[in-house]
Amino acid sequence: MSGSSIADKPSIGVIGGSGLYEMVGLSRVQKVRVSTPFGSPSDAIILGELEGQRVAFLARHGRGHRLSPSEINYRANIYALKKLGVERVVSISAVGSMKEALQPGHVVIPYQFIDQTKRRISTFFDRGIVAHVALADPICRSTADTLAEAVRKSGGTVHAGGTYLCIEGPQFSTRAESLVYRQWGVDVIGMTNLPEAKLAREAQMCYATMALVTDYDCWHAEHDAVTVDAVIETLHRNVALSRQVIRTVAPLLTGDRFCPCPSALAGAVITAKVPPAARKRLQLLLGPRSAKTS
Repeated sequence: MSGSSIADKPSIGVIGGSGLYEMVGLSRVQKVRVSTPFGSPSDAIILGELEGQRVAFLARHGRGHRLSPSEINYRANIYALKKLGVERVVSISAVGSMKEALQPGHVVIPYQFIDQTKRRISTFFDRGIVAHVALADPICRSTADTLAEAVRKSGGTVHAGGTYLCIEGPQFSTRAESLVYRQWGVDVIGMTNLPEAKLAREAQMCYATMALVTDYDCWHAEHDAVTVDAVIETLHRNVALSRQVIRTVAPLLTGDRFCPCPSALAGAVITAKVPPAARKRLQLLLGPRSAKTS
């Protein structure tokens, strides 16, 4: 890691999705490249001050949208934010709506996820070490509720709760798939957030999603099937709201954490003797745990 110091330690990390590749309004800006045992993050991380709080911003797809959902190095992204000192992550993502009431331009703060991905590595714990963290409630409700309130204060229409279905992509759904997902009762559909939520839990970080509805996928008979042009048009309207929400929520996501997230690894590592190489690779996550090395 270069270009930062302990004085610049951020407690809030923002992962920007489609259409949100930079944060405006930051002061004391630094660009840092963070090395991880899992390779390089999607891009350099921007550190800056916003409403008196240090914030770390990462463009999920890289600036210029270079990485498809399947190509994103989710492990490196979450690890890098953890290494910088981030405790709470706000993920901003474009999604399709699976319900009439969730209209393009609305914001959904999901509480649940369903995983339909096929090519993602979504755990830090492999190559000699196994951990099973609880994921019954995959987001931090405290962070999610604070984020929802920030959307309301920023003038957005927000729906708190519901389920985000994560598909592999990069193609949008077929109409048959979209109709099946509707039968499942999901609320929104996207391609990126579940690997992040799983990894953030393993890293004992708080995680919440701000899902920006851009379209009705392809199930809605009275709306055209989703296209990139339609998504981008709505995204442009959503970007301004997203930036205002982050400005509003930044000073609220501070202080001690009283949620279960900081202790997510307690009792989760079941490997009797952790190999030295695995312990070294995951020392940032494991901390001063008492697990034995072989």
